[in-house]
Amino acid sequence: MTGPQRDDAPEAAGRVLGIDPGERRVGIALSDSGRVIASPLEVIDRRRIDVAERVAELCRKYGVATIVVGLPIGLSGTEGPAAVRARELGRRVTTSTGHDVVYWDERFTTVTAEASLLEAGMRRDQRRERRDMVAAAVILQSYLDHNARSV
Repeated sequence: MTGPQRDDAPEAAGRVLGIDPGERRVGIALSDSGRVIASPLEVIDRRRIDVAERVAELCRKYGVATIVVGLPIGLSGTEGPAAVRARELGRRVTTSTGHDVVYWDERFTTVTAEASLLEAGMRRDQRRERRDMVAAAVILQSYLDHNARSV
């Protein structure tokens, strides 16, 4: 994974929320209060729930200070339509929460999530239900690990 896709500003104290934006489902992960471990939290169905509003609820509930949105960058390093949608979601989340968003390269996170679920012996239907939030946890863990090394 590569680094952040914005200037590194000092972060406020609090948990970090990770978002894996998908067209239909959005995975959500949450860090512990020490910002060391990322855990899958939930999957939001875009057809039923406003993602930005739900993220705002989660931020209030868990004391989130930083939001990390996975940015789907192509292997060539270019941003396509999925990255445009991710940035739009980030703008909506910023408006809804009042928090700045950090965009984080999410290349291969879904593949990594799927592999870990396969390794855990989950059936196909179980993997489908959990894949997006596990991918969000992979994105968030990469971000947390990068910041731990940078300190």
